Amino acid sequence: MKTFSITTLGCKVNQYESEAMRENFEDHGYMEVGDTDAADVCIINTCTVTNLSDRKSRQIIRRAKRDNPEAVIAVVGCYAQTSPEEVAAMEGVDIVLGTTERSDIVRLVEQVLEHGEQINCVRDITEDGEFQSIAISKEQDMTRAYMKVQDGCNRFCTYCIIPYARGRIRSRTVDNAVAEARRLAEAGYKEVVLTGIHIGSYNDDGKDLVSLIEGVATVEGIERIRLSSVEPMTVTEDFLRRTKATGKFCDHFHLSLQSGNDKVLKEMNRHYTTAEYAHVVAMIRQVYPHAGITTDVIVGFPGETDEEFDSTCDFVRQIGFSRIHVFKYSMRNGTPAARRTDQIHGHIKQQRSNRLIAIGDALARDFAYGQGALEALFEEEVDGKWVGYTSNYLKVAVAADTDLKNKVKSVKIVGGDDEPFIAQFV
Repeated sequence: MKTFSITTLGCKVNQYESEAMRENFEDHGYMEVGDTDAADVCIINTCTVTNLSDRKSRQIIRRAKRDNPEAVIAVVGCYAQTSPEEVAAMEGVDIVLGTTERSDIVRLVEQVLEHGEQINCVRDITEDGEFQSIAISKEQDMTRAYMKVQDGCNRFCTYCIIPYARGRIRSRTVDNAVAEARRLAEAGYKEVVLTGIHIGSYNDDGKDLVSLIEGVATVEGIERIRLSSVEPMTVTEDFLRRTKATGKFCDHFHLSLQSGNDKVLKEMNRHYTTAEYAHVVAMIRQVYPHAGITTDVIVGFPGETDEEFDSTCDFVRQIGFSRIHVFKYSMRNGTPAARRTDQIHGHIKQQRSNRLIAIGDALARDFAYGQGALEALFEEEVDGKWVGYTSNYLKVAVAADTDLKNKVKSVKIVGGDDEPFIAQFV
């Protein structure tokens, strides 16, 4: 039996696509192994959101070939899409496949095994208008099932390479997504996480994101629906009213912020102000009083002054986020921000990152300890405790001597400085 391994870098979309490729290989009689040195085929699903992502991708590619010189090395994903010639020139790379045609991966591998010639399938995707569905019917070791429902982005934030890696907006049909949700429910999954590159732009012939959520909510067995992330201006009163009415939508909103200063937001080409962002958060908390609001913030964007960074710190405290993911600005060739001459020195980025992470950690603890009873879906046992996520996306651990996998229980946080927080049954 031929074997394969998959290494995944980057976002939830990449994780979903790796699951789909994994299922494709298994359906063709391949067996997955954990170590690349034991695999006949090594798949590296790459990310290119930062320079560090590119470097990690190259390191893993080289290590895979060094550990297993006889293996077929297939490099797929965003780094392969944006730098196909660079990837193809790396020693030992047999297949270069970008962010499309993932469903062909097994056929391409077997073509290399038969003929031994390198295959480069990366093509221009700027005009692609059709969503490429790679549905999955099972996921590994999870009770939450990710479902990719959208690809591409038309926003072109000045710092971001992703529109060039993923192309323009394409959406899965509601019917197709509901059918996959039904398969996942039949496999025992209780929570579905809808994911995409710019999920707020979802559009299936006039059916928007909330219409998709309503469709998935009709599936018997699916108890919780979560969004991986959403742009703030996607959230309206109508959106909140309709998601609340499903009775299944999780009170967790990952609202991308990127900066808490209006001047920087404008230079980033973000399509909202801090006042508009704060208004969206206020609307959410009227409908979902215990909502977890998580976000991403970039520090050290070109030209960002100390005062502008201070205003970001003040704004995140004002919002009271339940979790902040902090990223140091990374120059991406081909983006407008990379051409600016007022780049911020690395040590300043690091100082700002450290400061904002400390603020975020304090906010996270304040949020967690301010909660009452919460419903948690448990996923796995770790060191004698069962670990899971509450509906508002707090990771908790509970001591229990019974199997809690895929069970929902009411808990209250009672200890811990960071996730997973220690909880007890209510």
